[in-house]
Amino acid sequence: MGITGGDANLGLAVLSSVTDGDIRRAKELMGDPTLCTVELLDSEAKLHLIVEGTSNQSHAMVEILDTHSNFSRIVKDDKLLLDKEIEVGGGEVPTDRSLLNVRDILAFADSVSVKDVEPILRPQIDQNIAIAEQGLSRDYGASVGRMLMANFGNAVGNRARATAAAASDARMGGCQMPVVINSGSGNQGIAASIPVIVYATHYDLPEETLFRALCVSNLIAIHQKTSIGLLSAYCGAVSAACGSGAGITYMLGGDYEQVSGTIINSLANVAGILCDGAKPSCAAKIASAVDAAIMALTMSFGAFRFADGDGIVKANVEKTINVVGNIASEGMRKTDITVINQMIR
Repeated sequence: MGITGGDANLGLAVLSSVTDGDIRRAKELMGDPTLCTVELLDSEAKLHLIVEGTSNQSHAMVEILDTHSNFSRIVKDDKLLLDKEIEVGGGEVPTDRSLLNVRDILAFADSVSVKDVEPILRPQIDQNIAIAEQGLSRDYGASVGRMLMANFGNAVGNRARATAAAASDARMGGCQMPVVINSGSGNQGIAASIPVIVYATHYDLPEETLFRALCVSNLIAIHQKTSIGLLSAYCGAVSAACGSGAGITYMLGGDYEQVSGTIINSLANVAGILCDGAKPSCAAKIASAVDAAIMALTMSFGAFRFADGDGIVKANVEKTINVVGNIASEGMRKTDITVINQMIR
């Protein structure tokens, strides 16, 4: 797609200007096995790309390090256009998240002025539901969301997972509608918000309650990603859907212990799901993670939670989140390399 279309001036929205003709041309080019080769880059960075292209007598090289739009080096026809000295990890956005913890997130959601968060959360509601409706109305990818709605009924739990999956179906299937992200990911933005919105609609809850619950779901997702890291072989749908479960628990009157129980129960269940890139099966992973979050909150409201020592579960929610983060960021480093190697073979 970078050859046939797109606008580099739009940053992460680079593909928003792509036309049907650009897509057709890209598919034609993909028919040539000699056009492009992909190899694993030997690097300590979690995100490190070097892309080289040759056309006629011209040659260009671009290097990206740590974050998706952090260009560290650009060379064209042997002329150095950009060369930033960046240590591995030095290109990540330095955001202080040391204050994030479940108890204070709930306190923030209780006390924040809705008018302060509405400019962020209103687009998340409108845009993420809009792409979900698109995914439910026609076939994208493997049509996970449509399949769930057609086969598992209209109960709120199924609608929550199906609607979230449908949004991912559309996004992974090439729909160009916008999505409000979480932790740098559209799929995580979908998983962190849509189940909460579906439950709020089902129970006809006030809009203010929904906004406060979305504060919980988004911040719990971000809290988990702080220790997991920007990129990992750990599936971000798990942490995002876990955030949704926490938000729904809060929205339905759950206290700190019940919200904590939802998080622990969810992570004890599906923390092992792998990330193997952005593709149609992300919708199925979102559905599975949302399903686990719904089971987790149902258990928590019934006073059931996994106990300290049940596998990776620790004595409290913060310790459990930290353990999962350590597994994802440190324990899965080799897993990440192995997964990428398998994908490019």
